[in-house]
Amino acid sequence: MLISIIRTVVLYGFIITAIRLMGKRQISDMQPSELVVTLVISDIASLPMQNTSQPLLSGVIPVLVLVALEIAASWFMVKSGGFRRLVCGSPVVVIEDGRLLQKQLKRLRLTTDDLFAQLRQQNIFSLEDVQYCIVETNGAFSVLEKPGKRTPSNDDLGLEVSDNKLESVVISDGKINGDALQLCQKQKKDVDKILNMNNTPMEQVFILTLDSLGSYNLIRKES
Repeated sequence: MLISIIRTVVLYGFIITAIRLMGKRQISDMQPSELVVTLVISDIASLPMQNTSQPLLSGVIPVLVLVALEIAASWFMVKSGGFRRLVCGSPVVVIEDGRLLQKQLKRLRLTTDDLFAQLRQQNIFSLEDVQYCIVETNGAFSVLEKPGKRTPSNDDLGLEVSDNKLESVVISDGKINGDALQLCQKQKKDVDKILNMNNTPMEQVFILTLDSLGSYNLIRKES
């Protein structure tokens, strides 16, 4: 039992490392090649976890090969648009100026029910409101409404809006986050100054958010 637990922990850490090597896209919207690699890796890793008589390397080596292949494929896709289209396909327009392109729907084997469900999820309930709807290579739907249906921007209305900058969580549960400090272009001394102004030690802070203009929001821990 102990050996199984140790092997599982080792493979768990190894798989996380492998996924990190393949990039952040691997844990968000995946292309077909990335999805295949992820599924195969999970299947390969499960075998040495369950069978303790099987050498651990029999699970590690295939995963390393798959990671290397995916990294190489990603590099070739950056260098060659043709290779990328071969592996991932191309975006497909399914609605153009409020008109359904039936041939494209059949090509994608996409039902009208599925299409309208995707439109409703983007708060679009009329086909005539859509200028373009594109099915991306990862299966996501990109929708552009007609000009008269789009929410006007501040530029359209001629309004000037002040830039509040990005707000970051610099302290979470009494611990400071150095990456968040860099993100909002602040230093630890700025955080210390805020804590001193509010007579609050860092250990008593539940959340402290801060932006590059110096605006902050401090929430203390509940007693």
